[in-house]
Amino acid sequence: MTNGSEPGPNTPSTPGTPGTPNTPNGPNTPATREPAPPGTRATEGAAASAGISAAGAAGPPGEASAGGAAASAVDGAYAPRRAATASGLPGASVRGSSVVGAAGPKERPARVPNVRKAAGGSGPGDRSVRRRAGARTPWLYLAPALLILAALLVYPIYQLGLISFLEYTQAQVSGGEPTTFQGLGNYRTLLADSQFWQVLVATVVFAAACVLATLTAGCALAVLLTRIRALPRLALMLAALGAWATPAITGSTVWVFLFDPDYGPVNRLLGLGDFSWTYGRYSAFALVLLEVVWCSFPFVMVTVYAGIKAIPSEVLEAASLDGASQYRIWRSVTAPMLRPILVVVTIQSIIWDFKVFTQIYVMTNGGGIAGQNLVLNVYAYQKAFASSQYSLGSAIGIVMLLILLAVTLVYLRLLRRQGEAL
Repeated sequence: MTNGSEPGPNTPSTPGTPGTPNTPNGPNTPATREPAPPGTRATEGAAASAGISAAGAAGPPGEASAGGAAASAVDGAYAPRRAATASGLPGASVRGSSVVGAAGPKERPARVPNVRKAAGGSGPGDRSVRRRAGARTPWLYLAPALLILAALLVYPIYQLGLISFLEYTQAQVSGGEPTTFQGLGNYRTLLADSQFWQVLVATVVFAAACVLATLTAGCALAVLLTRIRALPRLALMLAALGAWATPAITGSTVWVFLFDPDYGPVNRLLGLGDFSWTYGRYSAFALVLLEVVWCSFPFVMVTVYAGIKAIPSEVLEAASLDGASQYRIWRSVTAPMLRPILVVVTIQSIIWDFKVFTQIYVMTNGGGIAGQNLVLNVYAYQKAFASSQYSLGSAIGIVMLLILLAVTLVYLRLLRRQGEAL
């Protein structure tokens, strides 16, 4: 009762007030929410829709239609809610287009539609177009380099493969005889040659020894660079880069002089007298191996050193505090984290050492006595230019290319099976 008058039919009762019918007393009793008059919320919803429509119409000319469309979408989404509210059901809520009373389960309100899409925003088709355009962008940047590689690599390899299927000797080069197609005849001749198999085995063993020695020396010196002070580290890096920058023919000539049986300082220091390093087969291969490692390890050293510096120092300190030795830290911590870098330097070393030419040709005078130090590259040179059998030399080049591709693909596949991301 207010001001001495009886409560009317539309006057809400105060929760927790004594004497109010159907309302329990107590401090923790939840209040009962009475519905608003039937026309009140419908009027508010219409006003909100009118305000959105007016806002869309009052904007710039390009946005009037978008505002109207957005207002229509919002008005359509909230129409069921206004209908449920106007029905006067206490605590009514809407899910989709159905009305659920207060006694029913609690439902989430209807989702408001995307106003941007209703106003004509970008759809899935536009995003797919942009995605395809973004996928083409890297290839556009790589196109100049790919064109240069195609001109310098693809065309020569094509010519090499074409000559390997022809009869192409000095007679065909000079025009005295016509060029004829041999098919796989050159490859059959090559595979039937026993000297080819001897040279192939020697090349594989020599390249494997060079790769292992280069990786061992480069990784050991990379670890050493992380342990020494700045000045010795600078001196070591300058000396290594000097060896790396030295041309192969220059380095080979210097090494031949150092191990010369008459004037070389190495024989004098070791007391070997007039011992000839290039006379025996294995001593000649050992001398060439040392020169190849000398001019190849700087690449491995600098690359691995950069990878080690990228490893968080906390990881190495934790392994050291756990009592791990330097070898165990390298084998269990550093090497696994450097595996992607080691993949690159290993593949590069395999390619470089498998096709060694200058060191063998200069230091063994064209392959050693009776060809005892021949490798595939020097053997192909002798067949093509010394014997004028250009087709056989081209066939040897194709065989070398296939071997290198096979070794690289097998190595990458083994790493991929181990779960390495390349």
